[in-house]
Amino acid sequence: MRGALPLIFCFSKDVLAIHSRWRLEFLRYLNIFETLYSFERRATVLSETGLRERYRTLRKLLPKAANHEVAAMTHPAVNMSVKPDVKGFFDEATNTITYVVKDPGSNACAVIDSVMDIDYAAGRITFSHADHVIADVVARGLELQWLIETHVHADHLSAAPYIQEKLGGKIGIGRNITIIQDTFGKIFNEGTEFQRDGSQFDRLFDDGDTYTVGTMPAFVMHTPGHTPACMTHVMGDAAFVGDTLFMPDSGSARADFPGGDAGVLFDSIQKVLALPDEMRLFMCHDYGANGGREIRWESTVAEEKANNIHVGGGKSREEFIAMRKARDAQLDMPKLIIPSLQVNMRAGQLPPAEEDGKTYLKVPVNKL
Repeated sequence: MRGALPLIFCFSKDVLAIHSRWRLEFLRYLNIFETLYSFERRATVLSETGLRERYRTLRKLLPKAANHEVAAMTHPAVNMSVKPDVKGFFDEATNTITYVVKDPGSNACAVIDSVMDIDYAAGRITFSHADHVIADVVARGLELQWLIETHVHADHLSAAPYIQEKLGGKIGIGRNITIIQDTFGKIFNEGTEFQRDGSQFDRLFDDGDTYTVGTMPAFVMHTPGHTPACMTHVMGDAAFVGDTLFMPDSGSARADFPGGDAGVLFDSIQKVLALPDEMRLFMCHDYGANGGREIRWESTVAEEKANNIHVGGGKSREEFIAMRKARDAQLDMPKLIIPSLQVNMRAGQLPPAEEDGKTYLKVPVNKL
């Protein structure tokens, strides 16, 4: 029991199960309201109706919370004292950054968002970028435990199975990969032999899931909007945001892919920006502000809140949605979206060989 707030909440299992959203938001903002209210020493049993009323009361008293339809989440405590060693590998062909994240307390590491090289015009696959990552892990004597995909990428192909074959580790992605597999399985006419249950991956992460890299605890935040399967992975004082955010001068990623949603993306960004101000944020892509500066991929929550051109400085959800929709309408499809989706929804594996023993990538006409 908290000294400043001797308040006990007793919930029935039904209320906990059915109304978890209200319960979680209420508990999240409870600390804030300790400074605004003086509660009597009493025990309160909240019914479903009572929980709704208390939730709505608190939302009115916290306007900033009322601006977002983000269900508050119970994350494991962030431990900013854990400072993983993060090394980025920039792929010039796709402007993607692959990260080797080392546990400060052991030789264990994770690789986040690997890249397989493709000459699409020639139909040629190589692994130069992945080989650099592998060489670094080997040279430092690290043990690869995880190969993390922050989402199903539409602008580069994953090299996760190639690296896994060389170094081991488990391949993980968000559970909503199944939505991507179902959607694009139909677009590419994959047939019934293509599994749409995420079984190509070793681990499907749910919102709030935890795992470890050596001795370092990590947890996962579901941050959809760019795609339904986007996840942010938090390891100590470092968060890997995928395409949820870009560097402050570049804003945010598009939200017009199938299953994308600008409003949901804004809500997801607010989840990320609710992390401690000092949290290091690592981007999946950087374009040098379209050539205006050198390539960078590390920011902080404080920097994004203050300076991000799309969401910083208190920009509203409505402003963001209008901006995002107008901007997305002018964007071309990523050059590698067709091969990327076919490979990445298979956890980085190429489609199976056809009757002639050769592997092909399909080009659906007028489908994207």
